[in-house]
Amino acid sequence: MRRIGIVAATILCVTTGSAVAANDENGPPAFTIAGAAEQYFGRAHELMLQALSLMGIKYRYGGDTPVTGFDCSGFVRYVFNQIGTGLPRSASDISRIGRTVDRDELQPGDLVFFNTLRRPFSHVGIYLGEQRFIHSPSRGGNVEIVNMSERYWERRYNGARRLDL
Repeated sequence: MRRIGIVAATILCVTTGSAVAANDENGPPAFTIAGAAEQYFGRAHELMLQALSLMGIKYRYGGDTPVTGFDCSGFVRYVFNQIGTGLPRSASDISRIGRTVDRDELQPGDLVFFNTLRRPFSHVGIYLGEQRFIHSPSRGGNVEIVNMSERYWERRYNGARRLDL
C-alpha cells in the first residue's frame, strides 16, 4: 500500500510540476519527489544491471573481482563499489548498515541476508524483485539468481537492509 502512495505522489508531482523548494536561477535545482524517485530508482536500476552483468562468474572464497571470482560479500561489495557506494567486507558487517526493511516491503537493490553457516547474517545477496535475488552461492557455484521462496532460502532468511543509493 505504501508503494502505491509513493507512486501516486510521484505521478502527481510529475504531472503538476510540484516542487518542495523553489528553484532559484543561481541556486541548485529544486527538490521534487519525482526527481528523488527517479534518482533512487535510476541508481537501483544501475545496481541491478551491474549485478546481472556478472552472472556466471565463479564462486571463490575471499574473492572480490570478476577475474578471481566472488564470495557472497565480495560480489555485493564489488557491485556497490561500481556505483560509488563502499561497503564493509563481510556479510555480517554489511548487515549493520542501512535501515531494516520488512520482507513485504523489499525493493530492487535491497540487500537480503541468510543464515547459511549456522550463524546469522552469514550470506548476502541483492534483491531483484518478485522474490528473486542474485548472489554468489558457494564453492562450485556461479553468480546466479534464485527464488527466496524456495524452502532452503525461506528457512534461512535473516532479514533485509536498504542503503541510500
